Amino acid sequence: MSIDVSSTAFQNDQWIPKKYSGEGVDVSPPLAWSGLPAGTQELVLICDDPDAPSPEPWVHWVIYKIAADAQGLDEGVAPEPRPASPAGVVQGKNSWPTGRTIGYRGPMPPPGHGTHHYHFTLYALSAPLDVEPGLSKRNLLKQMEGKILATGRLTGIYERR
Repeated sequence: MSIDVSSTAFQNDQWIPKKYSGEGVDVSPPLAWSGLPAGTQELVLICDDPDAPSPEPWVHWVIYKIAADAQGLDEGVAPEPRPASPAGVVQGKNSWPTGRTIGYRGPMPPPGHGTHHYHFTLYALSAPLDVEPGLSKRNLLKQMEGKILATGRLTGIYERR
């Protein structure tokens, strides 16, 4: 089963507006989803860039403990471990070694490195996670093992010239 993930800011496999990048305001884009499977207890969203010149995909956003009845995320989720909105969510670490390492950081590939693909992957879980803020993508995926009911993905592209 696949979840439909979309955004009013960009279409699947289309350009992410500069506003949502490190060259712009660098706020998280609005996201929406539908088609969650029966039994969904909680949601997780991970955004990463598999085209980054690094051994692992570059992680741009790790947000979890999203309520099962949520239909999306508003633009501009605060880059804090426990943002006030949406209620109850927590955020993990992105791949930046310094600066804002919790919450969303938008596209900022090396200039001239070509087009990068940004995967916003939503996971529907069969049980809530008993976790704290600040998890890495790798540690979060370990906590999710055996609990993933379905996934959905929205891919945006970005390039710096």
